[in-house]
Amino acid sequence: MAKDPDIEKILIQQHLANERTMLAWIRTAIALIGIGFLVTNLHYTIETSGAYNTDSFINFIGFFSVFLGILTIILAMISYFKNARSINNQSFHSSRYTVILLGVFVLIVAILFAIYFVFSL
Repeated sequence: MAKDPDIEKILIQQHLANERTMLAWIRTAIALIGIGFLVTNLHYTIETSGAYNTDSFINFIGFFSVFLGILTIILAMISYFKNARSINNQSFHSSRYTVILLGVFVLIVAILFAIYFVFSL
């Protein structure tokens, strides 16, 4: 039984799109980790004598950003392999919950940054 070249082409395109999506999530994770380091570094560079609460809060933001970046990488890899399997089985469903979960976490980080900047002025 010969394979249909059109179906093979579609499968290749879907796998390449899946790979691009994973790489986009990896870039997002790197940005989140970088933001965590940047904010923590800026806090200690600009503010020479901060209150203990402020220092603890900014450390929490930094650690949370790094944790969120690592979580994003893990979820991207899980999603990549799950999508690759479902593309091969031709039973693809979008990963809505992963996007919602990471969106909420990024929103939390943004709110924490806003709180820090409002109270540090």
